[in-house]
Amino acid sequence: MDVPELLEAASLLVPEETATENDITVHDIWDYLVHDEWETALGLLEELGHGRPQPLAFWEALADAAEQLRLERSTAWCHWRCYEIRNGIIRAELTLRPAEEARRTAPIPGAGILRPMWNIGHRSPSGEVSVNIARLWIEGGHSLEPGGRAAVRLAPLVPSRWQHLEPGRRIAMHEDRTVAGTATILEICPPTTGAPPESCA
Repeated sequence: MDVPELLEAASLLVPEETATENDITVHDIWDYLVHDEWETALGLLEELGHGRPQPLAFWEALADAAEQLRLERSTAWCHWRCYEIRNGIIRAELTLRPAEEARRTAPIPGAGILRPMWNIGHRSPSGEVSVNIARLWIEGGHSLEPGGRAAVRLAPLVPSRWQHLEPGRRIAMHEDRTVAGTATILEICPPTTGAPPESCA
């Protein structure tokens, strides 16, 4: 399908009563589609997806449209949401150590590029700390400076190893053997593929 068809298909999956924070509804998005304002329509559909869980097909259509429009960050975000539908959502508040206390002196990228290791409480058979890898997405920003704090989303390489986490739990981020930052779990949501969305912990 081409971009207009993909955006139309995605918009048909959004309940009519769903609205953005600025009270934009799917009816408003149809006006943008009629006038071939595809990038604006895509951005608004992404916003509609924040307020109420949308099905996998919605995010897959948006990902395809964003890719055709060559919008790299939107493409990455829509693929990220597809991952969360299949594997669940993990949101946390991450605080990086200041540059003078850690090896990292440059900002970390925010669009799911970085794959740091996390100490989430697992141990090896010999009793040593066993870390787990999860990609990192910074909410509302393109990067996070050393010493900074932001809400983040995590996409574990092996989601089943993260099922024991609960809101309030603190975990440590590593890029090497030293601690690069600490995160407090804010929200855990189960996968929603093939089932109605469940409540988050």
